[in-house]
Amino acid sequence: MSRKHHHFKGAEVSCCVKYFLFGFNIIFWLLGAAFLGIGLWAWAEKGVLSNLSSITDLGGFDPVWLFIVVGAVMFILGFAGCIGALRENTLLLKFFSVFLGLIFFLELTAGILAFVFKDWIKDQLNFFINNNVKAYRDDIDLQNLIDFAQEYWSCCGAHGSDDWNMNIYFNCTDMNPSRERCGVPFSCCIKDPAEDVINTQCGYDVRLQGELDRQKYIYTKGCVGQFEKWLQDNLIIVAGIFVGIALLQIFGICLAQNLVSDVKAVKANW
Repeated sequence: MSRKHHHFKGAEVSCCVKYFLFGFNIIFWLLGAAFLGIGLWAWAEKGVLSNLSSITDLGGFDPVWLFIVVGAVMFILGFAGCIGALRENTLLLKFFSVFLGLIFFLELTAGILAFVFKDWIKDQLNFFINNNVKAYRDDIDLQNLIDFAQEYWSCCGAHGSDDWNMNIYFNCTDMNPSRERCGVPFSCCIKDPAEDVINTQCGYDVRLQGELDRQKYIYTKGCVGQFEKWLQDNLIIVAGIFVGIALLQIFGICLAQNLVSDVKAVKANW
């Protein structure tokens, strides 16, 4: 009797692993729900949900997509992990660990490919930024994203301020009736510390001046070069964040597999 009792005790489901995995996933699930909610709210504000065909009308990248895709993945994974841990459901736990493992593998593959094909990645980044410069006024979220990037990295356009010639509102053609003709967005302007209110007209007509004169008023370096410089300067921090995310994913997979093994061991003793 004592030998049987000892064998049964060894096959118990670890409450520590079970509730730690549940807590780990409840945070993941809530964050996913928040991201998804923000994305859907932003789409509703833009009228996309009432007219789904407008999704394909955007000329550039819509940042809301990022919130929706990331939120949906986090929500599904978090839900599967929560219910799987709480109900000791091996099917959901396996789905959670396999899906998380797949994401980890894709991240690892993307990292290796980005290192090997860095020149191609740079070309794609140029193409991406140029497309979004063209679509700057087409979507308010895209506009805010570009403004944030230009202000944060102290840059203007992909390679320089003349890239704004690709935008129909800012190009310097004689046929352009826009008041913003030969200008740049306000986010390209060098901020005056004495100004409390942002001057949204600071970039008007600035590209009618020579290169040296422009440098007094706007950033003239391109965002691609500034982003590369920022990555080099913050390489340890960026690498640390990616390693931290990878370790969390591996930790989640290990917890899920450990719980699956415990559940199977208990069922085997029934």
